[in-house]
Amino acid sequence: MTKLSVVIITKNEAKNIGNALESVSWADDIVVVDSGSTDTTIEVARRYTDRVTVHEWAGYGAQKEYAAGLASNDWVLSLDADERISSSLASEIHDLLQNGPDKLAYRIPRVTHYLGRWIRSTDWYPDYQLRLFDRRVARWNKLPVHESVDNISLTEVGHLRGEIEHFAYHEISSHLDTIDRYTSLAAAHMQDSGRKVGWLDLVSRPPVTFVRNYIVRGGYKDGLPGLMISVLNTYYVFLKFAKLWEKQHTKSDEP
Repeated sequence: MTKLSVVIITKNEAKNIGNALESVSWADDIVVVDSGSTDTTIEVARRYTDRVTVHEWAGYGAQKEYAAGLASNDWVLSLDADERISSSLASEIHDLLQNGPDKLAYRIPRVTHYLGRWIRSTDWYPDYQLRLFDRRVARWNKLPVHESVDNISLTEVGHLRGEIEHFAYHEISSHLDTIDRYTSLAAAHMQDSGRKVGWLDLVSRPPVTFVRNYIVRGGYKDGLPGLMISVLNTYYVFLKFAKLWEKQHTKSDEP
């Protein structure tokens, strides 16, 4: 049977890390890389594995690549602290490893729990994540936000049916905090990449995003939570381009 290492990066995730690690307690090897938690994250993690290390924050992709490099096995399952492996996905992964993977990496659907319900609509679903892979050929890129696994042909990527369960936001205020943080990173990355923004981006992209989320991808089926997600996804797009415009049209304050 192919052995599996689970790798998780953390910082101040004491509320989440126990449930995440419990969901992968069946794995052959569990690696936790913390970037300086000031809560009890490390203490909780050590209840599940002695493979806990501290590494200075290097960015999402770089931190996950570092964690994968510490794995004892070639096959790696990357999990975030606010995620869980569902029982159906655990069984599917077990069967896959038992028989021997026929691909070099696998995408896994992710379902988010939000405002009391599982969301299977909008841009949030199925939200395929490439998280199970052979680390000898696949690598995390170094993007500052929305990092992903690269260096692998699409023909070598399979798809699983079981879901990763995502508990991203405990309340709307934490959702807004994340939007603010991620749009700043996204705007900085677009600027570094030479991306330009004009009034057309600010006027046209947000409404297109809302229609896609609420109508085309069925956000209306999830009631008020679906509407809120559609609106906040729209706000994300507007804010990302607004911050890029700000960077391009304002100068740093003089001392």
